[in-house]
Amino acid sequence: MAENAFVLRIAPSGNDKVGEALRENDIIIGWSCSPGLLDENLDWETFRERLRQNCYPEDDNARRIGHAAGHMWRFIRAMQPGDLVVVPHGPRFYVARIEGEARYDENRAPEDTAYRRSVTWLNRAHPISRSIARSALVSRMKIQGTSANASDLVSEIKECLEIAECDEKPTFEKDLQQRLIKHTLEEVRSGRIDPHGFENLIRDLMKHLGALQAWVVPRPQDVGVDVYAAFRVAGAFRLLVGIQAKHWDQYKEVNGDTVEELINGLENGGEDVGLGMVITSGTIGDSAYERSARYTETSGVPIELVSGEDLARLIVEYGVSG
Repeated sequence: MAENAFVLRIAPSGNDKVGEALRENDIIIGWSCSPGLLDENLDWETFRERLRQNCYPEDDNARRIGHAAGHMWRFIRAMQPGDLVVVPHGPRFYVARIEGEARYDENRAPEDTAYRRSVTWLNRAHPISRSIARSALVSRMKIQGTSANASDLVSEIKECLEIAECDEKPTFEKDLQQRLIKHTLEEVRSGRIDPHGFENLIRDLMKHLGALQAWVVPRPQDVGVDVYAAFRVAGAFRLLVGIQAKHWDQYKEVNGDTVEELINGLENGGEDVGLGMVITSGTIGDSAYERSARYTETSGVPIELVSGEDLARLIVEYGVSG
């Protein structure tokens, strides 16, 4: 059987429970308000309806209910013993191997931590810096919902574990890439580029990442989204991404107010946006992650946050010229 992997944010009801998960050798998810989801006889529709009745009885937002049911189904049904779980935590992440089936501890329900799975924390339960992960894994860890499938990134996850656990010796290629990222970041922050040029840089990067179209919003029409990029997903579906670009130095931090500006643009820009992004040459603060997560949970529209270091890595890997 193929080994699978998942990304899981351990913050039920918006409360950081990573420390508790590490101490108790568990991974944890919320929605404790709906006991009984472990019943193997529940099909998808019944599973989703039970969750709706227990947690969202007055909610007519089908998207939010669908997202919640998807996360719970993934945690209870899709995850299996032996699978890997990546747990993002600020600028670092942890990796665990699932050891047991999902369980419900009713004593933990008041804290919204009743649904759990036993795990073994790899790398001696020590955190791993995101800086050693490849861009695809870094991007997947930026999910603003609770969980995501990462089975296509098993090799990247294992590579991070090998580097972290074995103290892998530097190589010419790795040293060169790190130097290129460092110099690229310096140029983005202090080179011959102004805020308008930064928006054009983001537009060109989106094209190199596969966008069918990408365009900068004229200033008079800018209500919080600076750049739009349209992608084709699975060869059939159009995904429109709304991006706020912040050209700041290394000391300026994206916070919750910045995310609020993007949200205003997503909701009032007149476009049907499926994904929001804040891309900065600076850094990302905790309040930005928290506001993004809240918006995703209530609207169903994810928001990704890209720091200056993340941006430099993408530029090195994908380029922006021509």
